[in-house]
Amino acid sequence: MESSLKNMVVVLFTITLISSAAVGGVYMITKEPIEQAKAAAVNDALNQVLPEYEATTSQTIEVNSLPIIAHTATVADKAVGYAVESISKNGFGGTVRLMVGFDTTGKIININVLEQKETPGLGTKMTDEGNVLLASFKDKNASEINMTVKKDGGDVDALTAATISSRAYAEAVAVAYEAFKVACGWQATAGDVATGASQQAEKGGNNE
Repeated sequence: MESSLKNMVVVLFTITLISSAAVGGVYMITKEPIEQAKAAAVNDALNQVLPEYEATTSQTIEVNSLPIIAHTATVADKAVGYAVESISKNGFGGTVRLMVGFDTTGKIININVLEQKETPGLGTKMTDEGNVLLASFKDKNASEINMTVKKDGGDVDALTAATISSRAYAEAVAVAYEAFKVACGWQATAGDVATGASQQAEKGGNNE
């Protein structure tokens, strides 16, 4: 009986060891392609939200206790635009990540959705070309926009039946603008961003 128990323990230990090694091996094999795919997605987003540029430099700026990456695009060492990888953790499905492009005056050139897990057919419409969220920001100077949805008294048109998703999108743009102001030298540090998204996240509820 004792021998059988020992054998079982040895077999289980061996299986666990082999499984762990296999998982580790798969991770090592897939890690580099995943990182390459992420880098390619970021480069593609930069091209979509910035004017023509020769090079970019990056810095990390803290906004709302989150590390936000700001890219400065240059031509002949002169800044021509800024792209900010921004984030809100208050989407209906969790994290919403955007790449927001600004010109040197603070006008929003374009916005690219890097990550979202919103409700299909509702919050996912933030990725559609020409959607109302994008239209609320694109080609407008960020300083002239109240970056909350109209339901909360702001200037941003919300997606139909997706107010929480819309609040998160607007919050991410507001966070990006705070980082932009530091990246371009308008202010030394970024302030925290309080929006309808962060206030409503505590309440929960549906995405209306």
